[in-house]
Amino acid sequence: MKLLTQPEDGVAPLVAAIKKAKKSIDIVIFRFDRAEIEAALKAASKRGVSVSALITYTNRGGEKSLRKLEMRLLDAGVTVSRTADDLVRYHDKLLIVDRRVLYVLSFNFTHLDIDHSRGFGIVTRKSKLVEEGLKLLAADKDRTRYVAAVDSFVVSPINARKQLLALIGRARKELLIYDPKIDDAEMVRALNDRAKHGVDVRVIGVLGKKSEHLQVRPLRGFRLHTRTIICDRREAFVGSQSLRKAELDARREVGLIVRDKKVMRGLLDTFEADWGVKAGEVTGPSTTKEIKKALKATVVKLSPLDPLVKEAVEDAVLEDGPSLTVTEVKKTVEKAVKEAVRERVQEMLNEAVED
Repeated sequence: MKLLTQPEDGVAPLVAAIKKAKKSIDIVIFRFDRAEIEAALKAASKRGVSVSALITYTNRGGEKSLRKLEMRLLDAGVTVSRTADDLVRYHDKLLIVDRRVLYVLSFNFTHLDIDHSRGFGIVTRKSKLVEEGLKLLAADKDRTRYVAAVDSFVVSPINARKQLLALIGRARKELLIYDPKIDDAEMVRALNDRAKHGVDVRVIGVLGKKSEHLQVRPLRGFRLHTRTIICDRREAFVGSQSLRKAELDARREVGLIVRDKKVMRGLLDTFEADWGVKAGEVTGPSTTKEIKKALKATVVKLSPLDPLVKEAVEDAVLEDGPSLTVTEVKKTVEKAVKEAVRERVQEMLNEAVED
């Protein structure tokens, strides 16, 4: 078992995994803008690997990008499926390579999540977990009912509430938590109960209602996107669901409960480092205006690699190509790039405030 830590590990491990695939790749996508991953998926399909993508039917402000991604993947020979609309969101992020290696991620396949946010991913070859991941994928592709069979494979809205309450209840000394927002009444009661019984409960993130029993502070230096619970330094949950009612009961979210010593050590070291960062030590954009400016600068810098920009440029030139002058081509391309960048900036803003 292996731990991926973002932004430290970056996109390289995911691209390498896709490039090593020999027979099959299954990927679940909620948000996506990584040209390197898209190129690797297309290359895998071209060399004969069976590539299958399950793409959410909706996300906040990113439907247009998802539908364009679907068309590009289909053109490359990738099998594309779309989730049902029975749940509020399908927010899980999974990658399975050769039906043997399972990646359960708390982060999306985006620049914002991988390069600028605190996120974790669990990589495992445990056959029971891989099989459970494949079973969930098959159910969501076929739009059939998924029945949980492995307690450590945590799926909303199937068994997440039960398994996470049980994990919190097992704590005897310490609970270390990353969560963008905790506001589920039952979960808050469980955390307060543990604290009243002498458990040291520390939360990096936001608590919906203040509690005198819980220590809470924001993550400094990065955007917080992981959902992680470390119990007594011997077991941990890493996944996509916050301790919020919607994410526990009305959305597709996936995580794992793990006990691997190396994974635990990595989670603990990262949490303690993040907890120790003091206000003022790390500065970054805070207002919406500053975030938008920073995101736009990032997108402009990356736009030559962005499939959306490439597609926009090709469409603009091909539409009236032979009849355009050099000046007109330049203006047409500039307009196409600006529109693509504007679209991506808006989607990144929606992603930045997503909860």
